[in-house]
Amino acid sequence: MIARHANRVRLLIWLSLALTAAYASGLARTAQAGITGYWQEPSGAVIQIAQCPQGLCLMIVALSSGYHPHVDVHNPDVKLRGRPLCGLRVGQGFTQTDSQHADGGHVYDPKSGRTYSGSMTAEGNTLKLRGYLGIKLLGRSETWIRIGQAYTKCTPD
Repeated sequence: MIARHANRVRLLIWLSLALTAAYASGLARTAQAGITGYWQEPSGAVIQIAQCPQGLCLMIVALSSGYHPHVDVHNPDVKLRGRPLCGLRVGQGFTQTDSQHADGGHVYDPKSGRTYSGSMTAEGNTLKLRGYLGIKLLGRSETWIRIGQAYTKCTPD
């Protein structure tokens, strides 16, 4: 009888520990969820989305591997074509409407030298970034993947 009672107590303790761990894990995932953080865009560059004085901003913190320019060669302003891509702010002015959505900002595409209006939606470990001209229908979306900080940060030359 005592052994059976001890087994039940052990089971209850084990269950409460398991539930506590699951709850803590859920809280950690919730804290990690949302727009802010580090995201890898399709070509492999890592973009940090963070709170800046004028709303959310996006900055290149790691360049993709392979052969490509390391300076802003496609910028329409000739004076800016020599600036490093590493550390370049490529998005700004986003207003976070809730932890999963931001809108109203501008996104600069250093591959084309064009600037677009933008909106972002986070869904778990993916981020849908929509760049558009005028209205959202006239644009395109990219899917970025959330990453930890296990990447090689670039350094401006």
